[in-house]
Amino acid sequence: MDRRTHRAAHRVEGRSAAPGIALGPLVRLAVAKHDARQHRSAAEEHQALVDALAASKVALTVLAREVGDTDAEAILSFQIALLEDDNLAAPAFALISGGAAASRAWRAAIDPQIASYDTADDPFFRARASDLRDLRDRVRRQMAGEADQAVPAGVIVAADDMPPSMFLTTDWRDGGLVLRRGSPSSHVAILARSRGVPMIVGVDVDHLEDDKDAMLDGDAGLLIVDPDSDMRAIYSRRRAEQADVRQAVGSFSGPALTASGEVVRVMINVTGLAELKGLDPAHVDGIGLMRTEFLFQGREKLPTEEEQYQIYKRMVEWAAGKPVTIRTLDAGGDKPIAGLTEPGDINPFLGVRGVRLSLRHLDVFREQLRALVRAATAGNLKVMIPMVTVPEELDQCRTLFEQALEELNREGQNAKMPPLGMMVEVPAAALTIEDFNADFFSIGSNDLIQYVAAASRDEPQLADLARPSRAVFGLIRRVVDYADRSGRETSLCGDLAGDPEQVAALLDQGLRTFSVAPGALGPVKAAISRYSGPAA
Repeated sequence: MDRRTHRAAHRVEGRSAAPGIALGPLVRLAVAKHDARQHRSAAEEHQALVDALAASKVALTVLAREVGDTDAEAILSFQIALLEDDNLAAPAFALISGGAAASRAWRAAIDPQIASYDTADDPFFRARASDLRDLRDRVRRQMAGEADQAVPAGVIVAADDMPPSMFLTTDWRDGGLVLRRGSPSSHVAILARSRGVPMIVGVDVDHLEDDKDAMLDGDAGLLIVDPDSDMRAIYSRRRAEQADVRQAVGSFSGPALTASGEVVRVMINVTGLAELKGLDPAHVDGIGLMRTEFLFQGREKLPTEEEQYQIYKRMVEWAAGKPVTIRTLDAGGDKPIAGLTEPGDINPFLGVRGVRLSLRHLDVFREQLRALVRAATAGNLKVMIPMVTVPEELDQCRTLFEQALEELNREGQNAKMPPLGMMVEVPAAALTIEDFNADFFSIGSNDLIQYVAAASRDEPQLADLARPSRAVFGLIRRVVDYADRSGRETSLCGDLAGDPEQVAALLDQGLRTFSVAPGALGPVKAAISRYSGPAA
């Protein structure tokens, strides 16, 4: 008789971060402690950090070449770019000059930046915290002469957190991941979804034991320790069924069509050029959201007009005539940018952010607008303004765009006024959408949901509230209906658009343009293909 039938199964609940089923032994990943070598002089400490930074860059460059994955390359490219930025290590070298050990100086320089990312509202920036933590620990391992931690294949890993680079070097066949930290929008979660690795987060891993038989249900956010034979049989069947579904989903590379043959546009959300490597523009309907915050983060000086122009132009050229929607700087409050934002927002969710910040720093905003109207001459560029609440904000932005165009024309530079739209993420804007002089609308579901429910989407205790509700779908329907009547386009670029389980509900509201993370293209197109119309 199977010895597992005599054990009581132990259920541990978390939050789903990547779907799928894993069966295998549970392995606790210990927190690494880096034994820093103490050098005898400031010069030797300085050289130790220089060598560790160089070795880390080489290792990440090699790994980026080996992974062959767009999402992974983008994550590793961000870390490599940080290592190439002298400003990152400058505070550490200053501390070393004052007598600090290299390892401690490096950590003292990086930890405040990690903390600022950890507390950000935007999931994109919170994901960067894990990247910085990964980079911090890699450099410290180099200084301590330690090898990277190895994870055996075919196990369910339980850990406080997992660095993206460790995830990429692990053989995940038949394995899964259980974390205390992280979120469904973290970079490890993105990698897990793209590779079909079941993953849950928000689990108290301290009470999990090594080598216990376990079953991970990434769909339900559930870990079952010591499952009995009946449970194992049920989940084995589910895993086989899901493997068949994933294979079918991978075939959706062409246009998205509903079951009745109606075309639905599916675009992508990106943060920069690195995410476009290896991605064929023929497989997408354009870029529905390009976040410009990455250009401003982690720098000593703000990007110039020319720097911004070159990046915007290259993105438009990549799209080869398809639309590229670039969002103006969405920062402030909980997303600090040196030289631009001010600390002290009492409530970062409701503070000076998005267009509110831009209209208070017109010198910075005007440079971005000049770069955008110049890049508009390269192709099909559209611009949208974040956090618009009242019509006057959008009107002021349009006036500033027109002024930038006039200035460039007087200077003899090529420039063009792009279509100007707005993010619909504030309930007040959705309820009075008829009052806004926007060329198009893009619904930001992340903020819209939490503002409607007055519940943070990152507070586990409020998970049942911070979900799409009838009230949220009602506002989406209101925006779509008005846009259709007035001959304007509406898209949805928040996380809701990338959830295959919500595709039918969004199509029921009349939405016909989605913008999703690149990894969600296949699943969302597959969900669209199954849609046959509103339920009777």
